[in-house]
Amino acid sequence: MIKIFRTLPKLASAALLGALIVGPQAKAQAPAAEPGLTATTIKIGMFGPLSGPSMAYGFDVVNAARMYFDKINREGGIHGRRIEVVVEDDRCTANDVVAAVKKLVEQDQVFMLNGGSCSAPVVAARDYVVRSGVPWVMLNASGDGALYPPQPNIFGALSISQRAVGGSTIEFATRQLSAKRIGYINHDDAYGAWNLEAARFQAAQNGAELIVESINPAIADVTAPVLKLRAANVDAIIIATYARPAQLILKKAQELNVNKPIVIAVNAIANLRQLVENVGSREAFRNVYIQELLAAAPGSEKLAWVYDLYKQSYPELAAKPDHPQVYMPYGIPPAMVIVRALQAAGPQPTRAKVIAAIEQLNFDSGVMAGPISFSPTDRAGQKASIYFRFDGQAMTPVPGVFASRWTYQGQ
Repeated sequence: MIKIFRTLPKLASAALLGALIVGPQAKAQAPAAEPGLTATTIKIGMFGPLSGPSMAYGFDVVNAARMYFDKINREGGIHGRRIEVVVEDDRCTANDVVAAVKKLVEQDQVFMLNGGSCSAPVVAARDYVVRSGVPWVMLNASGDGALYPPQPNIFGALSISQRAVGGSTIEFATRQLSAKRIGYINHDDAYGAWNLEAARFQAAQNGAELIVESINPAIADVTAPVLKLRAANVDAIIIATYARPAQLILKKAQELNVNKPIVIAVNAIANLRQLVENVGSREAFRNVYIQELLAAAPGSEKLAWVYDLYKQSYPELAAKPDHPQVYMPYGIPPAMVIVRALQAAGPQPTRAKVIAAIEQLNFDSGVMAGPISFSPTDRAGQKASIYFRFDGQAMTPVPGVFASRWTYQGQ
């Protein structure tokens, strides 16, 4: 080392010696470079079902988030940086979600993640994302299995969690329909267990009795569960299944002359027109209510800016039948969370700063039924719903917002 210094000019030697002395300290004081950040851009990794049978759950949700990021970029970006997105198709399968997330983190080196429209597949990516430390704001997946127990860098349920679905439907049935004995049909899997857990919690709090029929999601004959609920003389029936079992239950309820109010949870409402066509009769909707997570009816004046922005951003797509798809606005609140967190993190953002900022968010998106709020121990963002009377064609709003009160108890 001494010989090296002797071969260098005196000034250069002094500079090198100084660098060797102060280098480690200076390195400790300088913020480490965060992946996905440049002086002018912030790279966001997005993923959702862009193809396949489940694309209705996420294709236009991804589009909505992108158009909101584009809007922010047109308005000057965030502290001088533009949002740059990289999008992957996860097809709503666990393998594809995990592959998409790993590519975005390891190959594309994104700063944070914004994706996921289907609950079970996003759970498959939970452990990897936690180990990576990359902040993840889900799209419209309920994602209960990835949110509970709370994970340090995962945030979701921006549309609603399955637990909040269950809690809200019970709140509606007891408060609005004055139901004391409630028939509850859910799936006999983890997805169904999540919404049932909060449904039971809210029923107990509201002094109601829950009569539960858990069915296989692939069930072909729903005669038995519908007959059991009719025999139980329930005051109302809540259907917390996907669309296919829900349409079978509605048809069977009509055939068996079940005349009690039926509440259809949002899980079954990928396409209302298709639901009515598949049931085959408007008479089956003579006493039906549907759960809605938005702040108002889709396409209404309150949400007009969202649909107008969609038409401006995707004119060719907007001209096609069935576009935008029903879940499209759900992509806006997750994008709002990311933008607000990046703004709060300041001109020199880090992943830790962004995570800390998300934990403190509490705001009205103007898009969803309830406020978006997180805390250091709560990673589920939205817990409320509104409801409509639906006769198979027209929707009549029911006054009020109905929120779930279930909270994670550390089990």
